[in-house]
Amino acid sequence: MMETALLRYCVNFSGHKKISAHQRSNSEIPKTSPGGCEDEWCARVLSRRSVMASGLVSSTTALAFPREGLAVVKQGLLAGRVPGLSEPDEEGWRTYRRPDEKSGGHGVGWSPIIPYAFSVPQDWNEVPVSIADLGGTEIDLRFASPKEGRLSVIVAPVLRFADNLGDDVKIENIGQPAKVINAFGPEVIGENVEGKVLSSNVAEHDGRLYYQFELEPPHVLITATAAGNRLYLFSVTGNGLQWKRHYKDLKRIASSFRIV
Repeated sequence: MMETALLRYCVNFSGHKKISAHQRSNSEIPKTSPGGCEDEWCARVLSRRSVMASGLVSSTTALAFPREGLAVVKQGLLAGRVPGLSEPDEEGWRTYRRPDEKSGGHGVGWSPIIPYAFSVPQDWNEVPVSIADLGGTEIDLRFASPKEGRLSVIVAPVLRFADNLGDDVKIENIGQPAKVINAFGPEVIGENVEGKVLSSNVAEHDGRLYYQFELEPPHVLITATAAGNRLYLFSVTGNGLQWKRHYKDLKRIASSFRIV
């Protein structure tokens, strides 16, 4: 304990005013006002306790700078901070593909999430996911543009809907579009979708069906499909002004969602 305290003194106050030689005892912490210790003496202490020093520096850094320390922890817990965006194409659009290295399995025992992709204009970027948001821990990704709107990807286990669908589910195995949107639409808008579905459509890409919906209010476009043992809900939304000015782009984003 005494050596640890001595080490703390040495780490915290190195580089300040020197202390007298009679205070350099291994059994006594220097009692002068913060003034540091001589380089050779500090070096001997630090070399004997290098492992302790590394742990101490980490803890004192977090304590001395709580905002920065918490920021590092928060960033480390954010799933999906691995870049997945391509360079802009000739129209200024980029394609996002969920990186294979991205964390997140949404439950012990689940197989890895099958990657997905979509396209966005170049001013759209990934934003942190909060479990307090609609969709909770099942939100896998969020993107946003201050000018145009925002989007999210919810990856929900199909076991919440039925327990006999197997491990290679297709959206049509869950049900018709009306059944799917009534069951899972509240995951996106936070309320019953009855009377809010303006249109629905079924698209097919590479043999996989995608259910596409437009809801209002709130203004939101939803693309739903299934892969593995999960349902994917891709939603694109914006406020009234964004919806009016950028509906064409928002529609294009929603229609671009694919399982890859």
